[in-house]
Amino acid sequence: MTKLLLSLHVIVAIVAVGPVTVAASVFPRTAREAAAAPGDPGPLAALRTLHRICRVYALLAMLVPALGLATAGAMGVLGDVWLTTSIFLTGVAGFVLAGFVLPLQERILRELDAPAAASAIPATAARLAMTVGLFNLLWASVTVLMIVRPGSTTGA
Repeated sequence: MTKLLLSLHVIVAIVAVGPVTVAASVFPRTAREAAAAPGDPGPLAALRTLHRICRVYALLAMLVPALGLATAGAMGVLGDVWLTTSIFLTGVAGFVLAGFVLPLQERILRELDAPAAASAIPATAARLAMTVGLFNLLWASVTVLMIVRPGSTTGA
């Protein structure tokens, strides 16, 4: 059962978190392109798609910690410091995504719909890029903790 849970945990992490990190990373550059070419519908359509990917896959990504906790319980490592740290960092990453990344994306989409506000897009996109960088760094840290597992007896 542990191997099944671990496999599902890793698969869902790749399938759900991967698209969010890529789509969120591409969004700021595409927002600047959309602001630079207000009459071009292509970048705006791309932004709407990237935002939808982030929203939908963020919901799917909620399965990652649920499956992770089930896996940790089956492995008997729920009290390990590396796992507690990973859970905390995952929570922070979720907070950054839900509290900052998605709202900043929505703000940029609103600003693109209101031409008078479009001049603020480069600054908002820069702030979004920094926030997405933090989000990606948090997930990278969780991934390293999952692989290295400090204090592991497996030698990994």
